[in-house]
Amino acid sequence: MSRSKVTYKTPTRKVVSVRSIPKSSVAIKHNGVSIYYTNNKFFRLNGGRYLPVVPSVGFQIRTLPVGYKRVNFNNRSYYAHNGIYFVKVNNYYEVITPEIGTVVYELPEDVEKVTIDGARYYEFNNVLYEKIQVDGTRAYEVIGFVEN
Repeated sequence: MSRSKVTYKTPTRKVVSVRSIPKSSVAIKHNGVSIYYTNNKFFRLNGGRYLPVVPSVGFQIRTLPVGYKRVNFNNRSYYAHNGIYFVKVNNYYEVITPEIGTVVYELPEDVEKVTIDGARYYEFNNVLYEKIQVDGTRAYEVIGFVEN
């Protein structure tokens, strides 16, 4: 799905940076950039401030974030936390892109409400979700991806 076809309910999002992160933060290099992991959140240093980020596909951590949910789809087990999907690879958990059709029961904190061709969806980190019902319970299905 082309980003030009997506209308965001909130056209501009305010990014909140912080001046410091705890000394206990773990710095992990990925694609030449240090990502800092602390308190279940990821940050990148930019101009002396720390910006919240979503780690890119391939990023690896040793321990899953507290509160992760196990998601099973197409005979695969994922681990999801706040819109970030992981699979176990050797002794690490690697960030992946979820498959279309994957169902989760919670959306990420920073999900955006979007409209495409008059229909309401939810977008986070370029993943599009549609609200569905599963056995009478509200859930969200991955239906596609937004391309820049």
